[in-house]
Amino acid sequence: MTKLKESPLFWPASLKGGVMSVLDETQVPKNLHYIKIKTLKGAVNVIHNMKTRAFGQFLVVLYTFLMELEKVKVSKKTDFRSQEKVLNKIKKIAHDLNKSRPTFPFSEVTGIIVRWAVMAIDSGLDIKTFVKKNTEGYLESIRAKRLGRVQHIAEVIQDGDCILTHCNVSGELAMAANICLKEKKDIHVFATETRPYFQGAKLTCWELSEMGVKVTLVADNAVGSLMSDGLVNKVIVGSDRSCANGDFANKIGTYQIAVVAEHFGVPMYVLTQPSDKIRSGRDIPIEIRKADELLKFEGKKVFRGKVDGFYPGFDVVPYALITKTIPIGVNENE
Repeated sequence: MTKLKESPLFWPASLKGGVMSVLDETQVPKNLHYIKIKTLKGAVNVIHNMKTRAFGQFLVVLYTFLMELEKVKVSKKTDFRSQEKVLNKIKKIAHDLNKSRPTFPFSEVTGIIVRWAVMAIDSGLDIKTFVKKNTEGYLESIRAKRLGRVQHIAEVIQDGDCILTHCNVSGELAMAANICLKEKKDIHVFATETRPYFQGAKLTCWELSEMGVKVTLVADNAVGSLMSDGLVNKVIVGSDRSCANGDFANKIGTYQIAVVAEHFGVPMYVLTQPSDKIRSGRDIPIEIRKADELLKFEGKKVFRGKVDGFYPGFDVVPYALITKTIPIGVNENE
């Protein structure tokens, strides 16, 4: 396995001494600032205010349980009242995190934690110890699987590829591209700007250039022109939510890219986490963000007059438009 150069976006959160540190992705690349979080409310705010993206939010959810559980004081670890107190605390954490954003499937993650707590009670084990051990093991497993997917992405990318990406999974494409460079593959990435946050410019272009990868920023509405002119031969995007039938939701604008790619015969690869918790894309709740996020930039209005704004944070891509999904935990020899 090729030694990996790790992007700061690959694992943008950590927990030490009861304090969570979360990379504020809204400040990248101007500043690599880590937000310090000590409370459940602080964790919910970081998620709701999009200070970190999908995978960062996933980490925040898991670290929040570990952080908050350390605060719970019980007299006797395995008696009924103590166990009930810890279980209620875990359910409260899950409830608040689940409400923070509708599209991202936090309930699938928080549900795992709640089930571990119930298992501990049924087995007469200390909930705090059992949940902590399982959560830490889960985090280690996810990290290993993501590193495996990075290797797999690098295998999918061929010498001479020109890749279009739109809100890729934090760190993974950049790290895979860096592997390709070490393997002497000549590759080029076109990154969409991804309005309204300009994450393509501020995050994707930044981390790819930091990895030494040739990257070109394009407006979201330039995709059709790029493919028509034959400048792109692969599309690689991330996924915020997947369905049992293979449909997925990603950053708004992904659907139109998929349609254009299908029209021009450009293969589309999706980095995803398979799930059967929701039947199809029609069942995914699409988060409608505040209009100001579209009508303002860095706190200033982009238009002086009276105008409405409509900003759905995600759109859904039907499975029929996907060439191949690359799930987390893939075997690099598959």
